[in-house]
Amino acid sequence: MGTMSRDTVVSIILLLFCGLLIWAGYQIRDPQFGELSPAAWPKGVSYVLTALCLIYFAQSLMGDSARKADGSPNDAPAHAGGLSGWFRYYFNPIVCFALYFAFLATLPFFGTLIGGTLLVFLLLSFLGGIAPKQIVIHALIAIISVGAMWALFTYGLRVLLPRGEIIPGI
Repeated sequence: MGTMSRDTVVSIILLLFCGLLIWAGYQIRDPQFGELSPAAWPKGVSYVLTALCLIYFAQSLMGDSARKADGSPNDAPAHAGGLSGWFRYYFNPIVCFALYFAFLATLPFFGTLIGGTLLVFLLLSFLGGIAPKQIVIHALIAIISVGAMWALFTYGLRVLLPRGEIIPGI
């Protein structure tokens, strides 16, 4: 067997990190108030994250068999040299991170509901295209998904989310 791919190594590191998170979840003290244990959410998220990392690990192992002799994937895009080649190669992740940092910077002004909806809409539009039909679909996905999560955390879990200055109540 040849060398492991970068994805396989990263997935193993992530699985080790998930193990640490699960262990830390069991270290959270339960005050026995008859309510949901304080460790329930961290444990639940850790288990879901572990399941996703296991899927990533399995996919990385399947991808190892589809690699060329030099270790690059058979369908890997060409990576031009230099700074401009690097920028072109990583353009999508750079724009996505920039949009996320813009979301964080404007969070005090827009708040979670409006800012999150704008973030999801802009990410979907950037990655999925901006045809008129797609814009409507992206807007619906952003409004429904962020609105549902906001309602769940605000009303169901009673979590205080950042409120904006535009509409102070939300």
